[in-house]
Amino acid sequence: MDEFGLRWLLGQGVSLVALVLCLVAFASKRDDRLFVLLLFANIAFAAQFALFESWVAAGISALIVLRIALVRRFRRNRAPMLGMLLATLVVAALTWSGPQDIPALAAGLLGTYGMFMLSGIPMRVTLAAAALCWVASNVLAGSIGGTIAESLIFLTNVITMLRLRRDARLPYTV
Repeated sequence: MDEFGLRWLLGQGVSLVALVLCLVAFASKRDDRLFVLLLFANIAFAAQFALFESWVAAGISALIVLRIALVRRFRRNRAPMLGMLLATLVVAALTWSGPQDIPALAAGLLGTYGMFMLSGIPMRVTLAAAALCWVASNVLAGSIGGTIAESLIFLTNVITMLRLRRDARLPYTV
């Protein structure tokens, strides 16, 4: 594929859409809004990775859409979490092309555990670790926009964790 061909340009464009959605999501202090916006962002990330022919990352990003929907209904429920962990491993096994797929797999597994079993700051810590894995996956796929998106997602997530921590220490007045 030509480095600056149509697929490459489309992949970069789609990653910018995902960037905007993720920044708005992680800037939110409300978990429910975070999940809804991440649902749409991961549709964009799945398309981006498919355009870059990074199939494990594309498959796991598509699974994340289902994971987010399940988390909203089955939070802290081990059975759906285990099902999503298994589905993530199956998708990775079916589309595996080599060690470059490890970061996407790690991101999918971390994100699944964090979203199902954690909330608030602990969930965001786990999602921040997953974001670092997605940074590596985007670098390996050659996605400039995706690399910037996940780096900014990591930073935005850390800032939001600090805001949540600060808010927890402030006295509430009526």
